[in-house]
Amino acid sequence: MKIGLYFGTYNPIHIGHLAIAGYMVEYADVDQVWFVVSPQNPFKSRTNLLEDYHRLEMVNRAIEPYDKLRSSDIEFKLQKPSYTVHTLVALQEKYPQHAFQLIMGEDNLSHFHKWRNHEEILKMAQLLVYPRPGAETGPFHDHESVKMVQAPLMQISSTMIRKGVKEGVDTRYFMPKPAWDFMDEMNFYR
Repeated sequence: MKIGLYFGTYNPIHIGHLAIAGYMVEYADVDQVWFVVSPQNPFKSRTNLLEDYHRLEMVNRAIEPYDKLRSSDIEFKLQKPSYTVHTLVALQEKYPQHAFQLIMGEDNLSHFHKWRNHEEILKMAQLLVYPRPGAETGPFHDHESVKMVQAPLMQISSTMIRKGVKEGVDTRYFMPKPAWDFMDEMNFYR
């Protein structure tokens, strides 16, 4: 089975994440998309980052109705900070029957050369790259392991949602209802 790995902190998950995942399973030759919930992105600080299992719970509630979407907490068990190359090795060992592909925004591709062992990642998995507003073209756009996917442009961000919640803005339109209900019930980001 072809599995698209969609890494993120999902702090919180929003409808843009679901739209990209849905596009990949329907149009990009991927059988399932796994939301790999990252404890910490090595390029970002932990400020305002909810506990790992709260973010995983929001993802699970958001994707529950969709049979082609799954969550993964594999990085919770790996050394911190999380590096994609280590996660890929762990997943390939645990699920040798699957072929893994990485789903990422074009903004991540432009600084992909900064990722730990990026050359190894390109040998291990194809990158499925979706457009992001304002992303710069980098040296990997034409790499044989990179496939540009014309998914819809999404301008919703977790940062926008967190800021809105803190300011008392109604953000429920930007999140799947079960995830928003959990966030609201738990008073996250206020």
